[in-house]
Amino acid sequence: MQKKYVVRLTESERDLLNGLVKKQRGSAQKVLRARVLLKADADGPHWTDAAIANAFDCRTKTIENIRERLVREGLEITLHGQPKQRVRGKRLDGHQEARIIALRLGPPPPGFANWTLRLLAEQAVTLEMVETVGHETLRRTLKKITSPRGRSPVG
Repeated sequence: MQKKYVVRLTESERDLLNGLVKKQRGSAQKVLRARVLLKADADGPHWTDAAIANAFDCRTKTIENIRERLVREGLEITLHGQPKQRVRGKRLDGHQEARIIALRLGPPPPGFANWTLRLLAEQAVTLEMVETVGHETLRRTLKKITSPRGRSPVG
C-alpha cells in the first residue's frame, strides 16, 4: 500500500536530527521523534512503520502521526510540538485585590465564624467589588499575601 505521508529529509535536516540523537539533548520525546524521522526517511534507511515501531517500542499509529505532522506542519513543530497559545489574563486588578484582602481581614458576616473562599467570593459579588469571581481565583490572590512561613496574613 502506498503511504500517504512520505518523509523526505534534506541534508541539513538529517544533520540536525543526527546531532539531536547523538547528543541526547532535549526531552526523550524529541529524541524519539528524531530517531523515527531518520528511520522513516525515504532517501535513507526507509524502514517500514512496523519495523520502526518495533525498534522503538511504540505503536505504528505513533509513527504515522509523526510522519503526517512532518509533512503537514514541518520539522520544527514535529520535534518541539505546537507552541502554547493560551495566555491567561489577570481576573482581578490591584484595586480589586486590595478590597478583597481588606474584606478578608475584617470580621466575617453575621452567622459565620470564619471566612471561607466561597463565602468571600459571594460577598465580593454582593458588594459589587467584581462582576464574577471564583473561589480558586481568590485562593491564589490570598495566597500571595501570606508570610513565607505560610502561617498568618501579612499586614
